[in-house]
Amino acid sequence: MRRHLPAGALRVLDVGGATGTHAAWLAADGHQVTLFDIVPEHVAAARQLADRTPGMTVALADARRLPVPDGSFDAALLLGPLYHLSDRDDRLAALREAGRAVRPGGWIFVAAISRFASLFDGLARGFLFDPEFQRIVSVDLASGQHRNDGDHPHWFTTGYFHHPGELRQECLDAGLSLLDVVGVEGLAGWLPQLTDRWDHPADLDVVLRFTRAVENEPSLLGLSSHLIAITRTPTRSGFM
Repeated sequence: MRRHLPAGALRVLDVGGATGTHAAWLAADGHQVTLFDIVPEHVAAARQLADRTPGMTVALADARRLPVPDGSFDAALLLGPLYHLSDRDDRLAALREAGRAVRPGGWIFVAAISRFASLFDGLARGFLFDPEFQRIVSVDLASGQHRNDGDHPHWFTTGYFHHPGELRQECLDAGLSLLDVVGVEGLAGWLPQLTDRWDHPADLDVVLRFTRAVENEPSLLGLSSHLIAITRTPTRSGFM
């Protein structure tokens, strides 16, 4: 986001911002951040954080029906709603609402979970050798519809996992101008042997540098557990 957002204090909308991690970070950068989430417990926790974070406000709201005027923000984050909305129409509604709330030419950053995330997670952590998890992964790969009916604590919750091309198409179908889709973690996210290196700045820099070097390589996008679509709202002239 820092690579793309223009300089200066911006009005930023954090849709589905949960307990406020990203909102607090952006507020610390000097932006005025409004966080909406549909989960009351998340909102309560985010409000506690906002009490000690200047520039951050929090309210309860649905990503598909935002209580804000048209064009009232310079940028928006949707870093959770898309993978919690199983129905495509609901995902498009959330994308269109963000597009409505952001001024023409503004930025919208959209996160999704990769279609292949449960497969790689199962391999990395051993879950794939459980027949129940194998059934979950088979459905994920076939349809993207992730279901953890047994409420296993490490197998995520009901959600939707995108193919990279599908994320692109949904952003376009919602009327957004797509600049790029990038993978967030790359292969490094699946390698537990790297954990000890996160505390060493030089090692961390190496991992991040080379992860970024291939972050938008189409053949590797699905390897990341999370994807981010970088989009803008169209201007009236059609140019950014």
